Amino acid sequence: MDLRRLLEDSTFESEMALWRVIIHDVKLNVSPGLSFHCSEPGWFRVCFANMDDETMRVALRRIRGFVTAKWQCWESNLKLSLSFRRLDDIGMAPHMMSPHSPISSPLVGART
Repeated sequence: MDLRRLLEDSTFESEMALWRVIIHDVKLNVSPGLSFHCSEPGWFRVCFANMDDETMRVALRRIRGFVTAKWQCWESNLKLSLSFRRLDDIGMAPHMMSPHSPISSPLVGART
C-alpha cells in the first residue's frame, strides 16, 4: 500500500510514526516497508489472504476513513471490489500473522 503522500517527510522515522497511528488509532495491523527492507519510506505491506469478506470491508472502511479524514483529496481513489472472491473459497481459518507482528489480528478490537 503506497502511503508516501501521507508521510510528514520522506524518512523511515516518519513511516514508523504513520505506522503507529495506523496500529493504535485505525486499529489495523499493517507492516511498514522498513521491516521488509523497502528502499523508499511510505510503503506498507497489507496481508488479506486469510480475511473473510466482512473483515476486508471493515479494514478498507477503516483505512478509507483515516485517509479521508486526514487528506480529503484521496477520497475518490480508494475503492472496494470483492467481486473476484467466491464465498465458497473463504474458510474460517484463524488469521495467520507474522511471529514478529506486535498485533495478533489484522483488525485490532474489530468493531464496525
